[in-house]
Amino acid sequence: MNYIVGLGNPGKEYELTRHNAGRIAVLELARKEKMGELVFDKKMNALVGKGEIGGEKVQIILPETFMNKSGNALKNIITSAKKAESLIVVHDDIDLPLGKIKISFGKNSGGHKGVESVIKAVKTINFTRLRIGISATNAKGAVKKPSGDKFLDYIIGKFKPAELAEMKKAAKKSAEALSVIVSDGTEKAMGEFN
Repeated sequence: MNYIVGLGNPGKEYELTRHNAGRIAVLELARKEKMGELVFDKKMNALVGKGEIGGEKVQIILPETFMNKSGNALKNIITSAKKAESLIVVHDDIDLPLGKIKISFGKNSGGHKGVESVIKAVKTINFTRLRIGISATNAKGAVKKPSGDKFLDYIIGKFKPAELAEMKKAAKKSAEALSVIVSDGTEKAMGEFN
């Protein structure tokens, strides 16, 4: 079983915010793979869906807690290092340009509170991450990261229309990458999408 977790904040008001890039991408995967309606699981406090990708069983998890408590949904299912290896966490990344995706395995949180919560819950960094860039860039393509007070407003701010179009493309690309991770492994997906 592969566990695919889309990080974000629950509720209508956060739906199309930059911090919800992970959730947006995982919902796109669920739509693409025709997994049907996600169902609320009270024990996990998450929206959950099940399906298959390339003959491999998949469980989709969207924690219904705020970002910094994302790991709570995984505490009772990712109970060993072996299970953690089949965990794929999808989340926003302020260090990457908007729409760029990057796959990694066994990396620390890079300061991302949702990922920190997952690491704490599963007690290892040995899982796959698919990071989706949410930052604007300057004319040379370098990331323009907000700082100080502007940081929080930026990450929980809604995508502007042009950014949203870019995010939708990134969600489609992420869904493809997730399918490759599940069916052919993280290494192959890294080679193809990084």
